Amino acid sequence: FVNRTPLSKSVVVVYEGGGACWDQAACLGIGPLAASNPNGIPPDYMQRLDTTAAYGFVTPFSARTDPFQKVQTQAWNIVYMPYCTGDVHSGSKVTVYSDYDPANPRVQYHRGQANAQAAAQWLRANLGRPQDMMLTGFSAGGVGATTTYGLMRDTLEPTGRASLIADSGVLMQAPRSGTPEQYPSLPLHTKIRDAWGLDGPDGLVTRYTGSLPGFDPDNLGSVNGALANRYPNDRFTFLTFQADMNFSSFSYAKFYDDIANAPNDAVRRQRTLARWQPDLAMHAADLQPYNNVSFHQAFFRNFNESHCLTIVDFSATGIEELGIADISPVIDATLDRGPVSKNIEQDHVSDYFRPVSNAIRLVKRLLGI
Repeated sequence: FVNRTPLSKSVVVVYEGGGACWDQAACLGIGPLAASNPNGIPPDYMQRLDTTAAYGFVTPFSARTDPFQKVQTQAWNIVYMPYCTGDVHSGSKVTVYSDYDPANPRVQYHRGQANAQAAAQWLRANLGRPQDMMLTGFSAGGVGATTTYGLMRDTLEPTGRASLIADSGVLMQAPRSGTPEQYPSLPLHTKIRDAWGLDGPDGLVTRYTGSLPGFDPDNLGSVNGALANRYPNDRFTFLTFQADMNFSSFSYAKFYDDIANAPNDAVRRQRTLARWQPDLAMHAADLQPYNNVSFHQAFFRNFNESHCLTIVDFSATGIEELGIADISPVIDATLDRGPVSKNIEQDHVSDYFRPVSNAIRLVKRLLGI
């Protein structure tokens, strides 16, 4: 979906989130960890409130007149990439699943990469080369914006600045020579490589091997640093919450029995974050050396299970101990080539009380106190 303006030659491409699947039930949209839009995308998708897009207000990057949050890309051409392939916009395989209902197999078109390629070619043919280009995405879209960044950038060939802002969808370090104890995301990566055809003739691993310097075909997480090397003048920013119980559940719940069989939600949360937070630490350590890569790891937001910093608005995404009120300066620095920031929140306790303190401050302001 494209919202054009004659006032700008720049373009922002927003990759939609919405789960993922590598089994029949999840591909049918069944269960808490299911893929979204199992029946496809209707033509009026952007004009309805009962879709992930929600008239485009799901994120300030896809709403030109967003009432909650202003960002400079709202003056650009806006492209929204909906999502129904269940493969974080990255797959290249048609897979048949019958493990849930053998009598009615599910044919799942994990063809996210083909969709991204087609969108890039259409944009180049119809909008031409943009001035500035930014790819962004939330959740599954954060992964997709990352994995197809090179594809989109090389097709559009922006004449000015190119940037990535990946929100709460990160490819963790998970070399195949390691173990799940060392790299908690390894079982997930092993599963999706096969289910989504990542190593196939048209797969992203095959595409990047040899053409993306620094990419290790045995470690999907190496794409982050490889992109920074390949495009040294571009900016890459990764946003995450350390208490994210959504993406972390996708990453581990179906692969670790101690999480799946947890006796209650509190134990499930503890066991999930005990893997998620070390994974995030390795992600940050891998990106630390790059002078064109920023990351912002806030701890907690009392909304959507602390998942996604750019949906609805940027409230409660700051790191108080660093004097950062929200992610707005991180976004602006990415686009304007401001300072690279590598922010990790250490004060975890006060975050739980911040909604109360924010409410008190709001009341005081309204009362003129």
